[in-house]
Amino acid sequence: MKKTFAIVLVLVTLVAASVAFTQSFGVQMGDKKGPTQPIAYSHETHAGKLQMDCRYCHYGASKSAWVNIPAVSTCMGCHKIALTDKPEIIKLTAYYDRGEPIPWVKVHYLPDHVKFNHKRHVLAEIACQTCHGPVQEMAVVYQYSSLKMGWCVSCHRDNLDNPKFPATMDCLACHH
Repeated sequence: MKKTFAIVLVLVTLVAASVAFTQSFGVQMGDKKGPTQPIAYSHETHAGKLQMDCRYCHYGASKSAWVNIPAVSTCMGCHKIALTDKPEIIKLTAYYDRGEPIPWVKVHYLPDHVKFNHKRHVLAEIACQTCHGPVQEMAVVYQYSSLKMGWCVSCHRDNLDNPKFPATMDCLACHH
């Protein structure tokens, strides 16, 4: 009886936390709008049309638990010479000239008690699109997947027997 009560209590707490999380961040699953960013950067152009690898800009994804937001200097590597007269590149150049980072608006949210390790997933050859959706088709990036616990657990279950990179069902892999 006590064990059943404890399980129900944990489930109710998780549902309440999920509702509070969604309300506090205003994350709407399936909303293909995405937040307004300080610079209208298009993944559709860069990752799609130009076929740039995600790791060119987000180089930390394969080296760290945390993925990086590219430094302005990364963008300027190309845009010192490419399309310099375009309004968004002029804004980019202004940040670079002032030595300021671009104040990007966060797109993907996980609760504070969840830790996601990008490096493990990239090294396990999980495509970025598995979690982030068809970013190469997005003019504005939005949170494609719910990133809720059940969604992640389903993927881990599907990969338990992966001969090269078996997934784990250990709670401490994400909750630590």
